[in-house]
Amino acid sequence: MVERSTIYEVARRSGVSTATVSRVMDNGTGFSATTRERVRAAARELGWVPSGSARGLAKRRAGIVGLLFPDLSSEGEADAESPLYVDQVIRGAERAATAAGDAVLIAATRGATGRDLAFSVAGKVDGLVVLARSLSDEDLAAIAATIPVLLLADRSPHGVDRVGVDNRGGMRAVVEHLIAVHGHRDLVFVAGPPRSPDSIERFAGFRAALTAAGLTPPKKPHAQGGFTEHGGARAVRQLLAERERPDAVVCGNDEMAIGALAALRDARLKVPADIAVTGFDDSTSTRHVTPPITTVRQPMRELGEQAVRAVLARIVARDAPTHQIVLPTELVVRRSCGCRSTATPRRGKQG
Repeated sequence: MVERSTIYEVARRSGVSTATVSRVMDNGTGFSATTRERVRAAARELGWVPSGSARGLAKRRAGIVGLLFPDLSSEGEADAESPLYVDQVIRGAERAATAAGDAVLIAATRGATGRDLAFSVAGKVDGLVVLARSLSDEDLAAIAATIPVLLLADRSPHGVDRVGVDNRGGMRAVVEHLIAVHGHRDLVFVAGPPRSPDSIERFAGFRAALTAAGLTPPKKPHAQGGFTEHGGARAVRQLLAERERPDAVVCGNDEMAIGALAALRDARLKVPADIAVTGFDDSTSTRHVTPPITTVRQPMRELGEQAVRAVLARIVARDAPTHQIVLPTELVVRRSCGCRSTATPRRGKQG
């Protein structure tokens, strides 16, 4: 086994103290540019890199932020979080962590095993970002008592920092567009998973827009699509079989809207001539399907960035008051609603 070089050898070769070597490798100050280059050259020649665990002990930090998500396959295809959404959130979180010089540890929870994993992750990180529905309230409170915890996409009062988007205002904007611009009166809502805070908020925005227009809002969603393409297609087929054709299908996310397009195409119905379809998220695929989907843009990548920044700030200021960040959404008009050309995105109203 080849022995690893040590900080002492780097210090001897560069003619400085071990403290100076440590400061140079940690991008510190208090030394000249010449000294910096001499230390780094010695480190390269000896093949030495700082020990992550040793640096963590010196700073009393691990330099790691945890991301906890529900297992995308744990509840079945029709009741899973959108992998496209999760991917974008992770990308944003990694960007923010990298900018701060930290790493990201990602884990998915599933049943009792997922609970054990969550507590294991909590013991290895400085702070934890938890996507809604990843942990029970009891487990969340237990972990929050030991390390900073931030809830992502959940407006429930858990006594921890939260980051989310204006789901309610975004959905109000798209429904108001369907009513005011296209004159649609019979609109149906295809919801995501029943316990999803995002889906619940979007349905609330749907109801608020109908009420404001003098229409009677439904007490519950017309169908459940689980935030998946397959679920959206199944929900629309079910709706067509059970009731008269509506003016518009308002989907709780883009993947369900894409599934809705497929189901309507199979039923030989034209979008938007026979029926309008809208989504939520503004995923890349909505621009390339036929017709392109009118949707609501939510800043998914920025969600991850803001969440990690907030956790890092909480690590520094543990006693600061808890706060909530709500990012704006934008209506993106395309042809699936009946508009001939794409309009400039506009922000949804706060709901």
